[in-house]
Amino acid sequence: ETNKWTRLVEKSGIVLGQIQQMPDQSIPEDLLRETEGIAIFPDTISAGLGIGGKYGQGIIMARDNKSHEWGPPALFTMAGGSIGWQIGGQATDIVLLLMSRKSVDGILTGKFKLGVDASVSAGPIGRNAEAATNAQLGGILAYSRSRGLFIGVKLEGMVITQHWEGDKKLYGKSYSAEEIMFEGKVKMPPSAKELMKLLKKYKYKK
Repeated sequence: ETNKWTRLVEKSGIVLGQIQQMPDQSIPEDLLRETEGIAIFPDTISAGLGIGGKYGQGIIMARDNKSHEWGPPALFTMAGGSIGWQIGGQATDIVLLLMSRKSVDGILTGKFKLGVDASVSAGPIGRNAEAATNAQLGGILAYSRSRGLFIGVKLEGMVITQHWEGDKKLYGKSYSAEEIMFEGKVKMPPSAKELMKLLKKYKYKK
């Protein structure tokens, strides 16, 4: 059935699709082939004056340790830090590439703080982008897009947490992110069809 959460998974596929449609403004294919996980938070809103901080809901998917195939998406929230957030009330799509297994595992342990539990830096864009440095490849590469344009957003201090309620609605039962992403407890949801089609284009290569 269609609900807010199936729509969020669908929207994540749309966001990535739109980004990859513009070769000179896209996430480099090599990075998508090498990444261990991907997080997509569509329409993250900054709370504006008075409250500070920003908040978004999104999905995280990761590759299997052995087969390197993508597992089903688990739902997460991202909240916190107000520093360097200049846009004010504007919706921003945020895509994070989790370049190392350590980052993926860190997110599964519970509250994961960007810039503390893993370094986060702006990812290079464009088909012919110079490869990210080795230092970056151990951490998280961030892409943020507002009104179709890539913008720099400081994500240090943002906390990523599993959205249990959302996962329960999406899969019909309460599962941990680890069970969803790695333990084969759930099937790939139909809402992830477009997203999977996209990700399958980028065959794993380390």
